Amino acid sequence: MIDAYHLKALDIDIEDTEFSNATVRQRVVSALKIVKTNNPGIVTYVTMGTTTSGPDSNGKDLIKKGAAAGLANDGWTIMPFDFQGHSGSMGSTTVSALEGLKAAVKSAYGYSDDAAYRHIGVSSMNGKTDEADETVTTGDFQTILGYAKQHHIARFTFWAVNRDRQCGSGGDAGSSCSGVSQSPYAFTKIVAQYGG
Repeated sequence: MIDAYHLKALDIDIEDTEFSNATVRQRVVSALKIVKTNNPGIVTYVTMGTTTSGPDSNGKDLIKKGAAAGLANDGWTIMPFDFQGHSGSMGSTTVSALEGLKAAVKSAYGYSDDAAYRHIGVSSMNGKTDEADETVTTGDFQTILGYAKQHHIARFTFWAVNRDRQCGSGGDAGSSCSGVSQSPYAFTKIVAQYGG
């Protein structure tokens, strides 16, 4: 697939059922080591869920397994939503989760603070999430953008551009709209301001 499509980057999104299995976590690390060896220069990201304070024990274990294997992963990325309870804005909660991620990456790899920040990323939701108490606003994206610029994180992306528009009358958030009042592509325009 990498050869057929001349891929320059790969994002491995690990969902909950796989994530909770230690054998699968090790397979992901081992597979990415092979990908990196066979494709010099390819950029790799591993994307996972998170708690409000950073990766849970499974996430920390995955990062530790990566460090122990010598995986030069370009970015460990969190999806900061579906928390099942949080306090404060989704922007500030995302920053707290990113700080926890930075600490986990720093600890596992022995990086400096600056290097650890440059190896973390965020893949946020735009608009309403699956949780009734979670709405990620353009203001929250501005908060994340400020953090990304300050620390030069590896990645700032979101889920998903196809829903980066306001829902029609009576419509609910889903795959084709955000569920919040917004102009078309308002979230995309914020993320596009980030250059690394």
